[in-house]
Amino acid sequence: MIFDPATLQYDADGLVPVIAQDHASGEVLMMAWMNAEAVARTLESGRMTYWSRSRQAFWVKGETSGHVQKLHEMRIDCDRDCLLARIEQTGPACHTGRRSCFYTAIRDGGEVEIMAPVT
Repeated sequence: MIFDPATLQYDADGLVPVIAQDHASGEVLMMAWMNAEAVARTLESGRMTYWSRSRQAFWVKGETSGHVQKLHEMRIDCDRDCLLARIEQTGPACHTGRRSCFYTAIRDGGEVEIMAPVT
């Protein structure tokens, strides 16, 4: 069966959320958005290509920072409205310089920073 990005369930803005996960460790690194063309570009190039809602433009992860995400496998959830990208991450995934965007935990009713920027 050939995959067609048009078969995904996009939101009203034509976007679908995608979770980037380290393919080796299983660590969740970040969440971003893709439209149908970003999905197609990612599958064709093997480089994670997202849709930047703030810039209204395609964003190839690592194009300017060097923190490249290489796609190992793309998975579709049961409702076809969310993607899981199993990737190989070079450098930090977060724009703050941290390995993961999920560096704040809620513990005992407060926020705790659990990950420092990579130096």
